[in-house]
Formats: sequence, structure tokens, C-alpha cells
Amino acid sequence: APWLTVIGLGEDGPAGLSEASRSALERAEIVMGPPRHLGMLDGMDLRAEPVAWPVPFSDGIPVLLGYRGRPVAVLASGDPVWFGAGASLIRHVPAAEMRVYPGASTFALIAARMGWALEDTHCAGLHAQPLALLLPHLAARRRMIVYLRDGPAVADLGAYLAGNGWGETHLSVFEAVGGPRERRTEARATEPGGPYAHPVAVAFEVDGEGPALPLASGRPDAWFDHDGQLTKRPVRALTLSALAPQPFEHLWDIGSGSGSVAIEWLLADRSLRASAVERHPERARRISANAARFGVEDRLNLVEGEAPGALTDLPSPAAVFVGGGLDLTLLDRLCTLPPGTRLVANAVTLESEALLAEAHAARGGTLLRVNLAEAASLGQKRGWQAAYPITQWSTSL
Repeated sequence: APWLTVIGLGEDGPAGLSEASRSALERAEIVMGPPRHLGMLDGMDLRAEPVAWPVPFSDGIPVLLGYRGRPVAVLASGDPVWFGAGASLIRHVPAAEMRVYPGASTFALIAARMGWALEDTHCAGLHAQPLALLLPHLAARRRMIVYLRDGPAVADLGAYLAGNGWGETHLSVFEAVGGPRERRTEARATEPGGPYAHPVAVAFEVDGEGPALPLASGRPDAWFDHDGQLTKRPVRALTLSALAPQPFEHLWDIGSGSGSVAIEWLLADRSLRASAVERHPERARRISANAARFGVEDRLNLVEGEAPGALTDLPSPAAVFVGGGLDLTLLDRLCTLPPGTRLVANAVTLESEALLAEAHAARGGTLLRVNLAEAASLGQKRGWQAAYPITQWSTSL
């Protein structure tokens, strides 16, 4: 039988518990949870020893696992497996050893208060995540419900929205939703009001004149900080198309420059991971800053070093992109990767182009030559200003 029970506790405390949840609490020898949740059980006659979950949350995992084999109940907010503690515990405790009794989620309760269809509303748990996770979703008329770490974070959210050009956004701030302390306050991103008390969540429909991040790959170059070492937008779109990201895959972005290819790979799906390899320290710092801006830094493994030496001990990739610095030594190393690994390499110089032509002749795949030109002023008229041609080799090893 499962030794661990995760119980979703609402702001109405024990009054909202199901019979199954009450039974699990009565059987438990240990009850772990935040002090606020443990305090809600003061009126219940329980034999369990209360154990306050430490901060940060990760410090509580070894404590919990130390009780394995004894009946343990963990208290969490609302629906524990939707942006809650249960979602984290699933990574450490096999499903056969755990039972979850969800309560009404904060998102469902707020959507009901707002009269919004939950499936059409973007929900985010930002109690332990950066506000930058919202960036890909910021577009006019987009409805969002976000759970925040504490009351002061409401002002941070308002400042973030206003700083990205969405200062006209109306905020509905909910405190302790679903319980006797529930309170709803109407505010604006530029005037968030307060103070607010934890637990707090905010519902809003994005409004303003801010730029929306395009959904397709090949985002405008201006979104990325760079020193000129950047895979330009049209070529980046072709590169991402050739890399063909699929869920749960890992990318090696070798000679990452600004990190634009790795970042766009990560923007395609939350399950994706990437390693960006860059030998220039200043560019590595720029990659880190760009990743933080887009809210993907937690899924990007930044490696400061030169390939192929820097590739040691990296997670096995499903796809590899080489944006510069390809030579025979690196190509030989990449060709030792497992069969089926997708490889895309771009070349500008005659030497690297010749290497790709030889690789294509020997190993097959697709060899593509890209000639781009943009209209530019030519005296009082206009003419085509050509960029350096790009040769792209893509193959499956």
C-alpha cells in the first residue's frame, strides 16, 4: 500500500476535506506541510507528529524520504499535481508508493469567479519561478491566472507587465481564495495597490501596446542581445526547421554566440532541454542573460569552453547545431554520436563550406545554399544588399 498521501488543502481548512483525505490523516504517523497548513489542522484530533516543511522546498525532500515505509501525509494547496508540491514529489516517489487527494485548484476557483473558460486561460505557478516565464504568452487579449510567491510580488508583476509595454492591463488580485479570508481587489499594472497577504494569485487580460513575441521560429533579431555573432532571423528559421525539435529532446548548440538557436529550440516546448557551448566568456554571459529574459534559463545548460573538448559529459543529444567553428576534428567527434542523432551545420567560409560538401558526399543528407539580400538605400534609390551566402548541411547520423 502507498506509504505517502498528498492532500490538497483549501483555504477553508478541514471543512473542505473529503472522507478519503480525513481517513488518510487519521492513519498517518507523520504530517508534513507548511506551518500555515499545519495550523489549519489544530482542531482535528490526530495522532500524527507534525513536521514543518523546510524552506527552500528542496530541503524537505530528504526529510520526507527518511520516513519511507511509515504512513506519511503531506499537505499542499488546492490541486497538488497542478503547479503544486505533488508535481515535485512525483519526481522523487514512485507512483505506486503515493496517493494524491486533490482539492479545488486556485486556478479553477479564480476562473469560476472571473467567468473565464479555464482551457482558454494560461495558468502559471510563479511562487518559485521567474516572471520571465510569462514573456512568450504576453499578447493583447491573452487571459492569464498566475499564482505568486507572496503579497509584494503583485507589485513585481505589475512592474514586469508595464516594463514590457502592457501597463494598461487590469489586475484582479485574489487573496486566500476559497476560504473565509478571501478578498478580491481590482487594480492596474501601473497601480497594483496593496498590501496583499499570502496566498495570493492574480487574474488579468493582457492590455497595452507592448510587443508580442511571435509564435513561429525565426523571431526578430532585436529580441536578442548580441555582438553581431547571431544566426540571423531567416537563417535561424531554416535552422530550427531542419533541427525539427520534438518533445523531451536535448539539443547541443555548438558555438552558440548569442544563444538564439538554443533559446528558440527551448521556446518550442517546455519539455525541451539544451546545452549551449561557447568559448568566449563575454558571449557566454550574454547567452545567460538572453535565456533569463525569455524565462528558459532553468532548461539551458551553459558550457563555457571549446568543442570538441567541452562536449565531454554533456547529456546525450537528439539534435546538434554547429553555427561556427566546424572543422574535421569536431565533425569526426559528432559522427560518433548515437545513430539517429540529427545534425545541422551552417557554414560561411569557403573552407567550412568545402568540409560540408565533402561530408555530404560521404554521408548524405541535405545540402542547402541560402542567398539572402535585403532592400537598402542606394543613393536616392534602392538596391539589393546581399549577405554572405550560407551553406547548410543537415543529416541524420
